[in-house]
Amino acid sequence: MLYQLEGSQAVARAIALCRPEVVCAYPITPQTHIVEGVGELVRSGQLGNCQYLNVESEMAAISVAIGSEAAGVRSYTATSSQGLLYMMEAVYNASGLELPIVMTLGNRAIGSPLNIWNDHADAMSARDAGWLMLFAENNQEAADLHIQAFKIAETLRLPVMVCMDGFILTHAYEKVDLPEQSEVDEFLPPYKPEFSLDPENPCAIGAMVSPNDFMEVRYMAHRRQLEACAVIDKIGTEFSAKFKRNTGGLLRTYHTENAETVVVAMGSVLGTIKDTVDDMNQTNGNGKYGVLSLVSYRPFPDNEIREALKNAKRVIVVEKAFALGRGGILAREVELALKGLDIEIVTVIAGLGGRVITKSMLAEVFRQPKGNLVFLGLKEDAIRQEYKTVLNKGGA
Repeated sequence: MLYQLEGSQAVARAIALCRPEVVCAYPITPQTHIVEGVGELVRSGQLGNCQYLNVESEMAAISVAIGSEAAGVRSYTATSSQGLLYMMEAVYNASGLELPIVMTLGNRAIGSPLNIWNDHADAMSARDAGWLMLFAENNQEAADLHIQAFKIAETLRLPVMVCMDGFILTHAYEKVDLPEQSEVDEFLPPYKPEFSLDPENPCAIGAMVSPNDFMEVRYMAHRRQLEACAVIDKIGTEFSAKFKRNTGGLLRTYHTENAETVVVAMGSVLGTIKDTVDDMNQTNGNGKYGVLSLVSYRPFPDNEIREALKNAKRVIVVEKAFALGRGGILAREVELALKGLDIEIVTVIAGLGGRVITKSMLAEVFRQPKGNLVFLGLKEDAIRQEYKTVLNKGGA
């Protein structure tokens, strides 16, 4: 059924349709409305058989989710930015213990200085934590990806992080088509864990592993990440067939068939990028620009990206985070996937801390990027003035 909903409320309703039995809630902007929404659904009885726990920190939230999942209960939590950093020790534990927790990450910049607006620095901080990571382009995708995430997580015994851009999606009102409870029940069966803790048969989990075995443990975790590509793709296809929407899978292409330049990105910026590409293709009349939307960041679909981009002459990666002193994070991953192909790769760092990204800014850099690393909309006068001040103080 179609609703006009705030993104956070759409996700809250999608979570409820998945029938979690434990929800661990700790508020942090911009994900707060999600756990508030789930809490209201529990209070009103629309989400039954669910223990809603108001915990005292982000570390407590993920710790409770680990405990409840280990006991064999479908569990959910959410966080953003510094909250993810606070729980990071246990984030690694969740994947190491093979616990299929689903968590929403309302993407937000990491300080200092303090910034509550959107970029992808928080998600990038967790890219090696062993979680599967899916990025939503719009609120319909955000709702649908959560339904798929529970099935993916429980199929693979791996936690899944669904990333949605803070404020741009979490606080935006859009039309969202939410399925009926009976439809979700058919798609997502009741959770039947392969293993769960039992007081009648006590055992230890997460015990110390010696150097003789630790490398094998980590290698097995790596193999499961690689095997996840096929599962994510399969469940995305099943979802599309049942609900008549292609909102999952590993990636999607847009006008890439004969494109010379293909723009790669994740998250809500893809809407602006597609509009920009449409305008440029109409102006040029030859359709030489295309877009690749990356849904799955972990696992990273190297083979699928290579196949989708193999005929491009230039790939422009637009990303909302970067490695200080190094450059683009996503661009480096794309570069590795395309190794050996004669394709120019340009990194565009954009939207940090919620900086506005306009079509005119994108069109200019798409037509003629100035170098292989571009900081979109950078206030160069301010940078020069800051360096001048440092030099005058004897800083160099």
